Amino acid sequence: MIRNKIIAIALISILGLSAFSPAMAKKAVDLPQVTVDGLELVNQTRSGVVYAKPGATLAGYKRVKLLDAAVAFKKNWERDQRRSTSLTAKRISPKDMEEIKSRLATEFQKVFTKTLETAGYQITEEIAADVMIIRPAIMNLDVNAPEVSNFGTTRTYVSSAGEMTLYLELYDAATSALILKAVSRKADNSYTSHFTWANSSTNKVAADRILKGWADILVNALDESKAATAE
Repeated sequence: MIRNKIIAIALISILGLSAFSPAMAKKAVDLPQVTVDGLELVNQTRSGVVYAKPGATLAGYKRVKLLDAAVAFKKNWERDQRRSTSLTAKRISPKDMEEIKSRLATEFQKVFTKTLETAGYQITEEIAADVMIIRPAIMNLDVNAPEVSNFGTTRTYVSSAGEMTLYLELYDAATSALILKAVSRKADNSYTSHFTWANSSTNKVAADRILKGWADILVNALDESKAATAE
């Protein structure tokens, strides 16, 4: 149980989980103590929940198999964009949406790979005892000012590029056992005091900033688990 708490504390304290609205938080007492896949509720606050496998530890993993990130827009995002006052947003197409999701999934892979490798964790396709599988998904993607294809030159000013939620599952590669589930919502707050011109470049910078923060969190959790086990 101590190792179980190490995982939860490491991720909760650094992630700053905030994926749940106040309305959802009121229902938190109804969450099961144990999931159908055997994970225990190890910590729960108004801002988030973490489930982990009893006795699990992240200390033994030196390599990571990073799966492609699935990406999904916020519910009714396209409808809301078309109802907005932005001429660009009104012309968002299914092709534009697919391109946005594809670019974000690619950026996720690039940012997490670079961050993990820089920290000394090898990215691999192998299945072994020292390999952890990361299964990520980006949910509730809300881009405030998306660029659309074949629309010409236009400018949209925003106070935030938007927000997205990370859903993360960690697996032990050798046994395929699910170790942990975590959720984190992050919003871009870089322009809180002013408005700025939003375009594909500024959107990418904002996304990379959030992704890098999540990747650093994962590395810190891995490092903290190792340090705690060595004590």
